[in-house]
Amino acid sequence: MPEISRFLGIVIAMFYKDQEPAHFHAYYGEFEITVGIDDGMIKGNFPRRALNLVLEWYQMHRDELRQNWELARGRKPLRPIKPLE
Repeated sequence: MPEISRFLGIVIAMFYKDQEPAHFHAYYGEFEITVGIDDGMIKGNFPRRALNLVLEWYQMHRDELRQNWELARGRKPLRPIKPLE
């Protein structure tokens, strides 16, 4: 799992073989969600507090997420993204 960020027990990852639309995965314990990079669409279940943290981080890093999505499509190394502080 190519991890691109980690903060407050949440792991953010992006997979090279994932299909469009552009998205990333977030993990928190046994919970997992995917978040659309372009539209913010959420699939899966997450505790409310952790979801709010992921969405705050997502709003701050949409451009970097889009760049990593393009790198993943080209099978190139992904760039780490600053965690939420």
